[in-house]
This record gives sequence, C-alpha cells and structure tokens, in this order.
Amino acid sequence: MIRHKLEEIFKNRGAGPFLFVGSGFSRRYLGLEDWRGLLSRFCVAGNPFEYYLASANGNYPFAARLLAEDFNKHWWSSETYKASVERHKGKISNVTSALRIEICNYLSTLDQGKAKNSDYGQEVGLLAGLNVDGIITTNWDTFIEQLFPDYRKYIGQNELLFSNPQEIGEIYKIHGCSTLPASLVLTNEDYDQFNERNAYLAAKLITIFVEHPVVFLGYSLSDQNISSLLRAISLCIGKENIEQLRQNLIFVQRQADGEEANISDTYITIDGVQIPLVLVKSNNWIPIFEALQATKRKIPARVLRYCKEQMYELVQSSEPEKKLCVVDIDAIDRKEDVEFLVGVGVASHQENAISGVGYAAVETKDLIVDVLHEKGGYDARQIIDSVIPRVGRYTQNVPVFKYLRQVGIDCAEAYEKSGLALDKWVKRDLKDFRVKMYSAPFFRKYRHQTMYDVIDGCTPENASAYIPFFSREKIDLDLLRQFLTENEEKLDYATSSYASNFRKLATLYDKLKWGW
Repeated sequence: MIRHKLEEIFKNRGAGPFLFVGSGFSRRYLGLEDWRGLLSRFCVAGNPFEYYLASANGNYPFAARLLAEDFNKHWWSSETYKASVERHKGKISNVTSALRIEICNYLSTLDQGKAKNSDYGQEVGLLAGLNVDGIITTNWDTFIEQLFPDYRKYIGQNELLFSNPQEIGEIYKIHGCSTLPASLVLTNEDYDQFNERNAYLAAKLITIFVEHPVVFLGYSLSDQNISSLLRAISLCIGKENIEQLRQNLIFVQRQADGEEANISDTYITIDGVQIPLVLVKSNNWIPIFEALQATKRKIPARVLRYCKEQMYELVQSSEPEKKLCVVDIDAIDRKEDVEFLVGVGVASHQENAISGVGYAAVETKDLIVDVLHEKGGYDARQIIDSVIPRVGRYTQNVPVFKYLRQVGIDCAEAYEKSGLALDKWVKRDLKDFRVKMYSAPFFRKYRHQTMYDVIDGCTPENASAYIPFFSREKIDLDLLRQFLTENEEKLDYATSSYASNFRKLATLYDKLKWGW
C-alpha cells in the first residue's frame, strides 16, 4: 500500500524526488548517537553532560558552548589529544574549535561498511542505487556523500547562498560537514547566525519544495530545524499558495507499538498556518526506497547536472556544426565532457551497413555477459569486424581482447600487424577506466586496503568505481569476475543509474584477463 501510494505521488510530479535527511538517518544506519550522546562523548573535563545542560537551562546549543569552553582547556593539556593538538593547533580560531575538530575526527571513523553490514543492509543497497534529484541534510557525517559520491556537495548556508546550484545531482549540507570543522552549526551562536539567514535559505530552496516531492527521513514532526524552515518557506510563498505543497512533503516516521504501517494525508500547524503533508508511518523503509527506485530517471542525476551547467545556445555560434558532438553516457565523467552537448541518452543501436547477418541484435551488454560467462558462442571474427565498431561507435567501454585472442592476436605486435582499426578500444591505459571524481575518496580511505576490503565494505556502486584505482597487481581477476556476475543486473541502464561504471569495470576485466 505504502509503495504504490508513493509511486503514484512521485509519478504525478514533473520533477524528481529530493531526500531531506536528519539525525535519525545516521542513528539507523551508522549507530551514531543522538545529540546528547554525541556531546557526552566529549565530557572529559570532569563534568557530566547533565551539568552543562542544567547550566544552559535545557538549551542544547548553549550547553554545547559551555562544554566547548571546558573541553578547550582539557584538549591543550591532555596526553590523549597530544597528537591531535600538534596536527590541528594551527586551525584553532576560537574557544569552540577544539571540540569541533574532535567531533569531526570521531565522525570520520564512521563509514558505509558498518551500514552495509548492519540489519538494514537491504535498505542501504537500495539507497545506493537511487537516482534522486538531490539531498538536503542537517547531518554532519559523510555517509550521504559515500552513498552518492557522484553528487556535488555544498557545505553550509554560505556556500549554498552564494553559489548557483542546479537543483539536480547535489547535496546541501545546511548545518555544515565534518570535513570542515568550522562549518558545524553547533553552539547557540551558530544557531543564532543560522536563523538570521533562514529566510534567505528558504528562498533558495523554495523551488525544490514547490516543484519536487521531498521525502523527510530521520526527523520528527516536532523537530525545530524542520519547523523553522517550513515556517520560512510558508512565509515566502504566502498562505494563499500553501496548497502548492500538497503531497510534496512526505514525512517518514516510526510506527507506534501495535500500530500497522500506514500512509495518510495530514497537516502540520506552524504559527497558525496549516501546511499539508503526507505522513508515512513505518519501521521498514524498503517500500519507500522501492517507490523511489521505480520512478527514477534513466539518465544519472550527475549527467543531467553537467548538462544544466554546460548547456550552450548553438544559435550564438556562427558555425554551430562545429559545436555539435554525440556523447555516450559512459564517456561522461565531468562537466567539461558535455561542453557542446545538445542531447544525452543511451544511444540507440540501430542496424547499419557494417552489421553482419545474424549479429545485428548483439549489443554491448551481450558481449560483457559473454566475457563474464564465456558461453556466448559468438564468431570472434564477426564480433571484431561488425559488432564492436557498431556498438562502440560512441563509447570505448566495449570488451575486445577476448575476441582478439580467439583470432590469434595476443600481443601489441600481432595487433599492429593485423591492420585492424580498433585503437579506440585497444589502446587504453588503466587510468582511462577511472572515474575522476572518485579519486580523492579512494586515496583518502581505500588505497591501503585490498580489493576484497573495498567490495566488502562499500556498496556495489562505490566499489565498481573504486576498483580501477588499484594497481594491476592488486586486482584479483577471479574476485572481480565474481563481483561483476553477482551484480550483473547493474550493467543495464534500465535498472541501474550506475550502469556506466559497471560496464567500464567489465571492460577493464576483459583487458586484464585477455589483453597485454
């Protein structure tokens, strides 16, 4: 019932869904403490957190400020933090800096491996494959970026307010991020500053709330962060237009003991204004993610964002024909790759003059499946002469070495003597199989791990992009083949937003196993 109702809502909207993610999301998947628990970890100066909370009359941001003052004194003199002091002392700008730095150090130890191997592993698997338009979050940890590494991240209000977001393929971390300690909205001063700019933030996000369905995960309806933002948005659009938000705001909450999972239309009242929303009560988020998956775009959100960033008016050129090119999704790793792009999609594979009789229907995925299972029974000469030039017209990610081996071409010298014009698919370095945006997270976190560690600790979508960064010697071909066959459905653009990564990895497997 929940899934079908949500699918209907998503399909009736012109724009794709956004996720709005709160602290309950990180507690669910990472086991991260609530705010009280997190701050209690740093009560190392002799006073329990209850002392700070009482001193702040129950105000958590003010309690955080008081805690930060005591923690600062302890941090500079404690043996526990000696190494951290040496590393970060140049970054200290005020009395709260030390607490911010250590909170961020702690959050950096949490990753997707814990979530993937938790009781919610199936939900995490679905999440990683979603193609939502974007994510807004008040969370500081980096779990969202790990799940959606292709998405561009904006940290804090300032970066969002003074940038030009495209509202697709993006993550808005409005309360800061653990990668930038100074950005955390932590103390009462931070919240005062945040609230002063809340109207500007609401104005920046208003298009999202009016045009996109927004799914709130990990929040309570009484959450002050949400109510203040919804209040600001309602003020922007006016009471008379508040119905524009109907079925655009979808809150997911835990069901009470003895209560059945359900979905209903309701209202939240903020300063006398009734804001319509859809309330989903369920402890199981799988139907929600399945509904999102069923209505996803076939083109990855990152590619659509690149197109919006780099779209040019051809009529402004005196020679528009020189500004045109056709680019396959597999070839797009960064916005510069679509500088002259007019349309993007999975290229249609039509039969043409070079197609051999009986081989016109063979496509790239068929060749990849044959490479993985070696049961295709294809005529290698037909594949080389007709299929590869046809299906690889707009992409390099087509397996070729298996078929070259079958016709006796087993080295570079033999290939050069053959006279075949397959350089596009043959002459590729290992670096050509790497997606540039994954470089920094790989070298920061995974370069000293094994390929097995990456597959075990990451979602398949992430692992497919990280594996090509290993050296040839560290890539286990048997394990790679097993990984690809276990995720074979992700090779299909119709079912996976990350099909290009998996096809690129399968092509790398072909090169490493049969190439030279």
